[in-house]
Amino acid sequence: MALDAIFLKGLVGELSAKLTGGKIERINEPARGTVVLTVKAGSRVELFIGGSSGSPRIHLTEANFERPQEPPMFCMLLRKHLTGARIISVTQPALDRVVSLRLTAPGMFGEGEERYLHVELFGRAVNMILTDGEGIITDCLYRTGSAQSERAVLPGLKYRLPPMQDKADLLSLTRDEIGGVLKSANKNASDERTLDRAVLGSFLGISPLIARELAYLAYGDTGIRVAGAREIDGLEAIIDKLCKLAELVHEGRFAPTLIRDREGEPFDFSYMPVSQYGVDYVNETAGNFSKLLDGFYTRRDSEERRRQRARELTRTVRSARDRVARRLAAQRQELGETERREWFRECGDLITANIYAMRKGAAVLEAEDFYSETGGVRSIPLDPRKTPQQNAAKYYKDYNRLKSAKVHLTRLIAQGEEELEYLESVLDELARAEDPRDLAEIRAELRDGGYIRATSRDKRERRAASAPMRFRSTAGFDIRVGRNNAQNDALTKSAGRGDIWLHTQKIHGSHVIISAAGAEVDGQTLAEAASLAAFYSQGRDSGKVAVDITLAKHVKKPAGARPGMVIYTDYKTVAAVPDGELAEKLRVK
Repeated sequence: MALDAIFLKGLVGELSAKLTGGKIERINEPARGTVVLTVKAGSRVELFIGGSSGSPRIHLTEANFERPQEPPMFCMLLRKHLTGARIISVTQPALDRVVSLRLTAPGMFGEGEERYLHVELFGRAVNMILTDGEGIITDCLYRTGSAQSERAVLPGLKYRLPPMQDKADLLSLTRDEIGGVLKSANKNASDERTLDRAVLGSFLGISPLIARELAYLAYGDTGIRVAGAREIDGLEAIIDKLCKLAELVHEGRFAPTLIRDREGEPFDFSYMPVSQYGVDYVNETAGNFSKLLDGFYTRRDSEERRRQRARELTRTVRSARDRVARRLAAQRQELGETERREWFRECGDLITANIYAMRKGAAVLEAEDFYSETGGVRSIPLDPRKTPQQNAAKYYKDYNRLKSAKVHLTRLIAQGEEELEYLESVLDELARAEDPRDLAEIRAELRDGGYIRATSRDKRERRAASAPMRFRSTAGFDIRVGRNNAQNDALTKSAGRGDIWLHTQKIHGSHVIISAAGAEVDGQTLAEAASLAAFYSQGRDSGKVAVDITLAKHVKKPAGARPGMVIYTDYKTVAAVPDGELAEKLRVK
């Protein structure tokens, strides 16, 4: 991504114009390494500082972020020192990826105290360093180095800017000086370097994307080598492009640009149009730098958070499923052993029938087996320490134990199979969850089921339930599709007796309701609803899926059944094709 120092220069100019004079009203840290400042600057705006690993950034944002009930320590520090502070200036020291907010904060006795919040945007994550007016570090998000280090970032030490790279500042050079830097830095063996690498190694503030773009604009080839460019025109074309870049920055002619791939997905961004990708990518001008970054990263970060939470829940559910499966296997093995129970009863009967001929201390009874169709003798092991009556009682006791175990294990296995089926349905829900709210509802469902422990945050929060997905058939019928088991229950329970209910046969999926109110539903609407039921199920990647259709009045939820589990009668089955494009077309936003 091209958030280089020149991009940051344009962004800082934009932030300075918007935030200077503004008052910090609220400070929030929605995630580790991410701070959101609510600033009253005419209107209220939110300044985002942070980003997930590999995407450090600062910009205004319109996204909604969760506000932790228990703010982290760094957030508490910022609230203590910066709540109510006014932003005096937003600057970029030198041509580096550092932004400094100079502030006047309310003091202990009401007088203003000068403070700085330095935001370092290099490396894998943002670091935020709070200092007093003299530059002494109050504290920072990430502490680095030791007191003896050349550049330590620790409370109580003087804040120093990162050491500058051994490169030339493009913005302070004349054309001849730019040419001299480029030519002197790339002689002889270094001529074999590609031109973009030569530009990167010579000048501050230029990203790989922009270096390739300059080479492409100069010679029509992003991979041209220094030697090749030298042969063509002595590097004059690339020097010209570097000079034009410097003019663009000096004159503030930035053009925040989003680059989309052929599927329309955000691919990259820049402060100028990018032509090196050809017709496969499209440049889209953004309103400003903040809108560009907010639009590019917010969706990606939201999706990444969703995936991370989905992975965590999926691991939990899979662990629970595997435990249930292991328990079922053991119970089925025990149930198999109960099939020998009649042998124990027969042994007790044979001992009782031959008790007159037995003597105490015998280890085996050889008795005529009157239970065998072919006759013969059965050898029955005995406990020599017990009387014949006690041995008979022991066999009858084992028989009764196995008889009771069969009943008990049969019930436990049925419950285990139902639980296993339920957990498989939750895994299907997680695979189809579309946004954080879906995951929050599944988490609540698992918490209510005892699969995850309730946290203090869970106890405090009361989330409004999300609505089922809504679709409208070509003929105009309203179709609703549950997102999870809890929604499936609510959806089916609220359906009218004359509404039509659909569900995939023998595989997990959403409950689908056609709001018909007893009216006759056309075949196309039934086919479209069946396709939705197939698409929002485990069979979405299959060619055809069997879907059961019945009236909602024929669907019942057994007492004590787990979420999403129902029984139904009077149904017909159709073959439906899962169709994502149809689902997108019919969906009501």
